[in-house]
Amino acid sequence: MISTKGRYALRVMLDLAKQNSDSYIPLKEIAERQSISKKYLEIIVKELVNSGLLIGVSGKGGGYKLSRKPEEYSVGEILEVTEGTLAVIACLEKGAEPCERAEFCDTLPMWKEYNDLVRNFFYSKKLTDLE
Repeated sequence: MISTKGRYALRVMLDLAKQNSDSYIPLKEIAERQSISKKYLEIIVKELVNSGLLIGVSGKGGGYKLSRKPEEYSVGEILEVTEGTLAVIACLEKGAEPCERAEFCDTLPMWKEYNDLVRNFFYSKKLTDLE
């Protein structure tokens, strides 16, 4: 399940994409437009900045802007920054220890197929697809 954190991160990124500006947008403005607590958004944008998805500047004239063009962002990468893995089961997480039951697990092919559907869906969607 995608939490409010992931959903709000998408809303912030989309809001910034729609501003289509090289200027920094104050978090207060984003919070007001999106009807989201500024305090909660501070936590979310910090993660987005730390991951390189946003550029943040503090002080007068500060705020946030996208670090790339909107069409270069996938929904999947934004969600993975805020939600962690999108893997549907632990043994399919990136870097997971090989499962000792993998070679005789009758359900693994189904989980892999479902995992691929989820991953491909979110990574095929760009910010510009949501506008």
